[in-house]
Amino acid sequence: MQVVQTADFGQQTNAIAETLKAAFEHQRKAYLAQPYPSLDQRKQDLKALKNLLMENREAIIEAINKDYGNRCRQESLFAEVISTAGGIDDLLKHTKKWMKPQKRHVDQTMFPGGKSRVVPQPLGVVGLIIPWNFPINLCFSQLATAFATGNRAMVKMSENSINLTRLLIELSPRYFSEDKLAFFEETGGVGIEFSQIPFDLIVFTGSGQTGKAVMASAAKNLTPVILELGGKAPAVIAPDFSIEKAVDRIMFIKQFNAGQICTNVDYVFVPEDKKEAFVAAAKAWTAKHCPDINSPDYTSVIDDRSFKRLQDTIDDATSKGATVINLNGQEGNQAARKMPLHLILDTTADMTIRNRETFGPLLMVLTYNNENEVVDYINSHDRPLALYPFSNKKALQDMYIERVMSGGVTVNDALYHVGQHDIPFGGVGPSGMGHYHGKEGFMSFSKLRPIYYQPRWSPMEMLRPPYTNFAKKTYEFLVKMNG
Repeated sequence: MQVVQTADFGQQTNAIAETLKAAFEHQRKAYLAQPYPSLDQRKQDLKALKNLLMENREAIIEAINKDYGNRCRQESLFAEVISTAGGIDDLLKHTKKWMKPQKRHVDQTMFPGGKSRVVPQPLGVVGLIIPWNFPINLCFSQLATAFATGNRAMVKMSENSINLTRLLIELSPRYFSEDKLAFFEETGGVGIEFSQIPFDLIVFTGSGQTGKAVMASAAKNLTPVILELGGKAPAVIAPDFSIEKAVDRIMFIKQFNAGQICTNVDYVFVPEDKKEAFVAAAKAWTAKHCPDINSPDYTSVIDDRSFKRLQDTIDDATSKGATVINLNGQEGNQAARKMPLHLILDTTADMTIRNRETFGPLLMVLTYNNENEVVDYINSHDRPLALYPFSNKKALQDMYIERVMSGGVTVNDALYHVGQHDIPFGGVGPSGMGHYHGKEGFMSFSKLRPIYYQPRWSPMEMLRPPYTNFAKKTYEFLVKMNG
């Protein structure tokens, strides 16, 4: 029986590999036939992508809701529809400018009459590996950049986005040919085979562990990668900043999508003498804004495994002496995968919550007495995907920004740098590499091709061997000029 299962799995894997290979070769052939789409074609693709989203938004929202069990409609509208449509509009506005050749300086002493240009050209076929937490936002923002830069795309969706994936597979052919865009469902083995395709660029969003595996597979084909990972993003509330205002902003983000955001506040530093005020404000905020976890406004944890991981994190902290505060005062609803908001204080280095990204509605609270404690703690751990300093003093804001390296920063709030269309988004070190969004994303999806144009006559013709006295004197003169 085991031999049969192994054989069946091998046959399935081979079938998956062949399907992906055929799709890739189909897109590669189309790319080679049209390697530099016009501005009109790129705009047409961007408008088609927006139409796919807007004309089917209710079906998309419902599919995401089914995948989650319960996904707050307003969160889907804000994060998946409104923000994504805005990003596409921004690319429609800027693509003409960004795709233009860039003039570069030429040393006219050495190369009189020469010209240099840098031309952003399409890479070819890009592979996108999309997570489940914001599946439309992350997928369509990357697709928009791919289409704006003239590329074609194959997309591997998450196994936790099965209903959405099947919907997109059904809808996509109405808007795009398969040689432009193809979606793939995770049916077991697709992810592994997908990362082994010799794409011209792979973009992966997910865990650091999986990111390493994707990067290793890509390295076999020398495929460049953009990795958007995660990590434990800190917030720090300065003594001069209102605790109530900070709590209002942090807790809104912490409950959004049940905390399942890679750039969410993972832990917060609070001045030692304001710890109790922070706890009191968090309780008051929760009572006002999230009084009932069973409300449709409160999003479910994505699956049973994630719910158990969060409960295990709470149990681990409790058993090791942490102070755990259930802000909702309700038991978790395992059947609906609804996890209450929790604060976890008085933690120690051996606790799970200190060492793993939370990715849920649990907020670790640390206290401090001076800014150096905060800087030293953050810098002793992996570089985070985001940093959130809360202070009204610009000098203090700048101090944290200068001394703590992170992927991005929102000052006096959290998360919102990700929603700015004109600045890049990306991690650093263990939280990722490369960028998308904005002009930098456009360049990341392009080959910045350097081109030099030699004029009809080149002075270098006079400086070739055998070296005459003129050539020797010219070389010496050029050395002195650059001395």
